[in-house]
Amino acid sequence: MRCPGCGQDDDHVVDSRPQPGGAAIRRRRECRACGERFTTYERMEGTPLLVRKRSGAVVPFALDRVLDGMARAAQDRLERPVLERAAADVEAQLRALGRREVSTEQIGLLVLGRLRQLDDVSYVRFASVYKDFQSPEDFAEELSELRKELPPKPA
Repeated sequence: MRCPGCGQDDDHVVDSRPQPGGAAIRRRRECRACGERFTTYERMEGTPLLVRKRSGAVVPFALDRVLDGMARAAQDRLERPVLERAAADVEAQLRALGRREVSTEQIGLLVLGRLRQLDDVSYVRFASVYKDFQSPEDFAEELSELRKELPPKPA
């Protein structure tokens, strides 16, 4: 692995941990040249999952893009490992569909579902972009739906 700091490819593994579900191994590495630590993931290469965008274009599925969207919605709300597990769950659900191609709508709905389970504020942030909120009324309507399904807060 090339160090993201200095570009050298002389590193050693400091820690290895399996990810939930056993689909990947997370490795913490340390560069022997500059001492920078970085994380890599080792995953089994399977059949590529393709994503059909709204424009009709077909692109390879990128877990990083899902994770990035979730991280922006959950900024200062959820820890990175929680989001990594949630993104991996979304990918696993997509692969469980047994199809080679999925839509951006399917991905968005699964992400909304996971964020809703994890954090209401992150859910609303993601929904505002995904559902293209145009007015305060859009937020109010989504919050109203969210309140209908939530148990009352304890006093």
